[in-house]
Amino acid sequence: MRKTKKAFAVFLVIGVVLAFVGGLYAQEAVKININKATVEELAQLKRVGEKYAERIVEYREKHGPFERVEDITLVPGIGPKTLEANKDVLSVE
Repeated sequence: MRKTKKAFAVFLVIGVVLAFVGGLYAQEAVKININKATVEELAQLKRVGEKYAERIVEYREKHGPFERVEDITLVPGIGPKTLEANKDVLSVE
């Protein structure tokens, strides 16, 4: 009986840990569409503050939607390092 309780407790702990880790990965999967994102959303990107976020929105409004994620480097002040830091969370869809 004791072994059964211990085994149950171990499986319960493992289940809770897996649920927590799964939640962390689910949060990372959130993408930011650079063609629709607000200044506030864009400002949360790595190496992008409010000023650069405003530049991204201004560029988008003036030149139309970005065709590729890499086109964000056409915005003055947004270079390859910023693109690389955020590439996994950006989308144009």
